[in-house]
Amino acid sequence: MAQVFVYGTLKKGQPNYFRMKNPDNGQADFLAHARTVEPYPLVIATKYSIPFLLNLPGTGQRVYGEIYHVDQKMLDFLDKFEGCPERYQRTKIQLEVQKRDGEGENTLKPGSIVEAFVYSKNTYEPEWLQIPTYESYDAYGDHGLTYVIPEDRSPE
Repeated sequence: MAQVFVYGTLKKGQPNYFRMKNPDNGQADFLAHARTVEPYPLVIATKYSIPFLLNLPGTGQRVYGEIYHVDQKMLDFLDKFEGCPERYQRTKIQLEVQKRDGEGENTLKPGSIVEAFVYSKNTYEPEWLQIPTYESYDAYGDHGLTYVIPEDRSPE
């Protein structure tokens, strides 16, 4: 089992959250809300309005998201869904736990620092460094950008 930090469309209430709950993809158990220890640029880019966490620690904002405990099947699914390692790279990130969910073996203490996998971008368009950054992504937020789910995208 591994811990994964999601900051975009895979969070609860977002367009791809259903993929985290689909047992055919594997198991994903919500552990806690968290935010990155270091700031990172979280941008919304491309014609599909995709959220990208740029792997530039020390710039941008501390990003809020959710930590999930996932099995190997879900981790393999997420690698494929995120286009890892071509589109996104799966790396480790330090997180500060904000609030937890539930009790038991996997309980994370608020304020504690934990490490989890995250899907971020090592390569990106130079103009992405000039667009707004966000501390929290919401596909339905006031940024005015419409996210397009993968099934509705034109072949590239």
